[in-house]
Amino acid sequence: MTKTPFIKARAVSKTYIMGDQEVHALRGIDLDIAQGEFTAIMGPSGSGKSTLMNLIGALDQPTSGHMLIEGHDLSTMRPDDLADLRNRTLGFVFQQFNLLPRANALQNVKLPLRYARHRSIDADARARECLELVGLGMRMDHRPAQLSGGQQQRVAIARALAGNPRIILADEPTGALDTKTSEDIMDLLGRLNASGITIILVTHEPEVADFARRQIHFRDGRIESDTRRPR
Repeated sequence: MTKTPFIKARAVSKTYIMGDQEVHALRGIDLDIAQGEFTAIMGPSGSGKSTLMNLIGALDQPTSGHMLIEGHDLSTMRPDDLADLRNRTLGFVFQQFNLLPRANALQNVKLPLRYARHRSIDADARARECLELVGLGMRMDHRPAQLSGGQQQRVAIARALAGNPRIILADEPTGALDTKTSEDIMDLLGRLNASGITIILVTHEPEVADFARRQIHFRDGRIESDTRRPR
């Protein structure tokens, strides 16, 4: 598996203006993440980890510095090109699942394909494939209220996979789940990583971060430590 930097941050800073105060969320960080890595981003509230995820996800722009994915500098891209990059490269998983309550699992997973530019995709077939992959082939017609928390998160992961992303960004994906269900979700993310998908996970739980082979700890907008464990 290649270790060429897939995601690059160079001197990235992010400052928010809160009334008459400046909040320095990130302070000039440099970071490389290789294709196929499984990375956990950790740190206390306000350390900058969620801000970093928003920048990698092309949901926000740095105040200064450069964020690059596959060599593309996100700060120089047009909005339409950023949206296209999100659709074809990135999949998002959130703590609260963010499923449409009146739509069943299949409809929820098909949703991002409606906005994809790859019109040749059979959205129904692709959504079914993704639900089978996460073990919900028998629950496709169930609405979120008819599913457990772990099953709802599996639907969310299937939705993230629908566009065949190369990167999955998971923000506290086990925060609303019990311990056993959290382990099941992390095992699933581990299998997806083994298939070649780059996983970047924000968590405050050390036992969840232990599923990743790389852990980056943030504090006060800076990288405090960056450790890898052997395969």
